[in-house]
Amino acid sequence: MEKQALPASSCSLVLLEETKKNPLLLSNGAGYPPAAANGSLVLLAAGPGSGGGTAGACGGPDRKAVPVPGPGYPERETWTRQMDFMMSCVGFAVGLGNVWRFPYLCYKNGGGVFLIPYLLIVFLGGIPIFFLEIALGQFMKAGSINVWNIAPLFKGLGYSSMVIVFFCNTYYIMVLAWGFYYLIKSFNSTLPWSTCDNEWNTPSCNEIFRHQDCNNGSIANVTISGNMTCAELANAQSPIIEFWERKVLNISSGLGDIGEFNWELALCLMAVWVMVYFCVWKGVKSTGKIVYFTATFPYVVLIILLVRGVTLPGAYDGIMYYIKPDWSKLGEAQVWIDAGTQVFFSYAIGLGALTALGSYNRFNNDCYKDAFVLALINSGTSFFAGFVVFSILGFMAAEQGVDISQVAETGPGLAFIAYPKAVSLMPAAPLWAALFFFMLLLLGLDSQFVGVEGFVTGILDLLPVKPHYRYKREISVAVCCFLCFLIDLSMVTQAGMYVFQLFDYYSASGMTLLWQAFWECIVVAWVYGADRFMDDVARMIGYRPFPWMKWCWSFITPCVCMGIFLFHLVNYKPLTYNNVYVYPWWGEVIGWCMALSSMLCIPVSLLYKLVRAKGTFKERWAHLTTPVWGAHHLEYMAPDIKSLSSLSAGADDNKVIIFESVM
Repeated sequence: MEKQALPASSCSLVLLEETKKNPLLLSNGAGYPPAAANGSLVLLAAGPGSGGGTAGACGGPDRKAVPVPGPGYPERETWTRQMDFMMSCVGFAVGLGNVWRFPYLCYKNGGGVFLIPYLLIVFLGGIPIFFLEIALGQFMKAGSINVWNIAPLFKGLGYSSMVIVFFCNTYYIMVLAWGFYYLIKSFNSTLPWSTCDNEWNTPSCNEIFRHQDCNNGSIANVTISGNMTCAELANAQSPIIEFWERKVLNISSGLGDIGEFNWELALCLMAVWVMVYFCVWKGVKSTGKIVYFTATFPYVVLIILLVRGVTLPGAYDGIMYYIKPDWSKLGEAQVWIDAGTQVFFSYAIGLGALTALGSYNRFNNDCYKDAFVLALINSGTSFFAGFVVFSILGFMAAEQGVDISQVAETGPGLAFIAYPKAVSLMPAAPLWAALFFFMLLLLGLDSQFVGVEGFVTGILDLLPVKPHYRYKREISVAVCCFLCFLIDLSMVTQAGMYVFQLFDYYSASGMTLLWQAFWECIVVAWVYGADRFMDDVARMIGYRPFPWMKWCWSFITPCVCMGIFLFHLVNYKPLTYNNVYVYPWWGEVIGWCMALSSMLCIPVSLLYKLVRAKGTFKERWAHLTTPVWGAHHLEYMAPDIKSLSSLSAGADDNKVIIFESVM
């Protein structure tokens, strides 16, 4: 991790004469430079070895030849305004997890005390990797695959993130389809989940639960269905649970029992995918405009719901449950693991989408400042949403006469059971239901279409421009959306919820994201060089970030990621649904195949490249970790050549020859 003797700019010079003398250029294991066939530029430089295993464009005693994209590749578009980038990051990173997962974890893990491990991991892992991914995209001007041209041997990181984000795009949209379905059903004078007189209800459906009266032994005339004893009340179900399980999901007995299609839900799914397509098809120029609404309007709804929530009876008790500190929780390992997992989920780390968004920035954008602002917005939204959620849950607990622990939910349970139940108890219930599900739809929609944008960006970066291929982006987005939609059809069957949980638990789980984040830090800090990347960031933003970032990338963040990863692995439990249904062995095999399909991309790609390359191991390593620079590096690094005047004259190792380049 030593600094380079020469600045990186000295490695970004074009020596056309040298290529004539020495046409046998090393490649990335394929025999020839991949871009040379396009008539692209070739960068050559002379400089001393980097040491510490940080081979790069000047990573050895000999001159290295590195191809860069030439005329065969498009000039990368940029955001119309920098605020477009900020709004897109807010829309992507601030999603459903901030509203339905963080408040529950805060309540479960000691209230206000949970903020201590949460904020520690934000600064030890969340912000450093968040900044790393945005800065990498901005510096390399590439999506999640080509960004690892910074160390081509580890390009498997790009393929891994593409697999993860593809799985995320596939199953995450089901939450939007459910939310859209609830939104449509909210436009009724009587909410369909508030009564027991619907065709999907069972005789055990009960609208009012007065458990406190069971101390007397029995209850009479509880509902319109007649008398009900306490024994019968224990087995009764709320109409909202029956609406969710019997109407929306129409859930079957298990993963192997596919059952019928829910055509209403399938139409909602199709409608949401059409919305996503038209948000993404024209690229960042259109995406950057749409997020102004989808990223900001949920805050308006959250404020409206908070104002309404704090005026309800029981709201104070609910909020105190949320923030009341329980200091004993700090000694439990699970609290720290929950904090770490939540940070990595809510910051959308390891998916490659942040890299794609950063790649559309201007080269000199201050991404360091942006990272801190976005982190503040993300974590602030999570904490603020807790007051909204628990004021409503406090009201719900007071109405039912039960402890708040009996109504506190997380995930789909909060969005589609607890909250719909709460709004059904309010005056003008359809209005509040429609507001909530509209907010839910927008929160998920911008996360979804930015995820699709990240995936499509990675694919398009691999394809050269063809003059007759004008609608490459539109076709690529359409193929991506259609393929995901076909897979999603398995989630609108009666076994759909089991399939959804399988994707959620394995394909984009904490383990896969932590594995990805660990390798990102290792590659940048120890292969490319943390000091070297800090120099690159300084070249972009005009000043060096605080050394804390370098220390985190090199030591702290990899240890945090691997520690939480190992804890997940050691404490692995088979997947269940509602703690009752245990998935069959073949279901777990499918789940692990999804998890390993992304995790194995990194070691398999690394071994494949090393085996295909020629020379000794040291030569292969030095060559395969030599960065592949882009054409923009010439434009932005050339002015720094003036700094070379400080080099000692006549030193052969420091000699740099400059020739004009011809495109």
